[in-house]
Amino acid sequence: MHQPLRAARAGSPAFRANGFTLIEVMIVVAIVGILATIAVPSYQSYLRRGQLQDAFSQMSAYQLRMEQSYQDNRHYRDPGDADECARAVPTTSYFTFSCATPTAQTYTLTATGKSGTLADGYVYTINQAGDRRTTKYAGSAPSPAATCWLYRSSTC
Repeated sequence: MHQPLRAARAGSPAFRANGFTLIEVMIVVAIVGILATIAVPSYQSYLRRGQLQDAFSQMSAYQLRMEQSYQDNRHYRDPGDADECARAVPTTSYFTFSCATPTAQTYTLTATGKSGTLADGYVYTINQAGDRRTTKYAGSAPSPAATCWLYRSSTC
């Protein structure tokens, strides 16, 4: 005859718990938290560097257009004509650009990071001589003044 099946009791070999204990779950949460505190700032830095490169490429292309215009006209701005500096200003999702032509032989292009982007707090300039400057890096002016376009650290 067959014997009736007995109910498995806790602690007996027939009883197996399914799932995770609270300690195991807390360990996993702690590990994920630690990884997130390391990974998120690193990822944001990576994205920021990409946005800064957008400004650098636009400013370099702008400088090329201005030099081509200078070769054709022998000036950056003609007092009786439209300002070439204002016509050629680039537009991007991360930066606003402004151009100043104090004389017919000089110009300065300024790229300012847009609010709400990772580029907010960064300001870069370039002029007719090719002088690249960072006037604001991560929201503050670099000291000493940076004579390059900073993108990874506050020194050239």
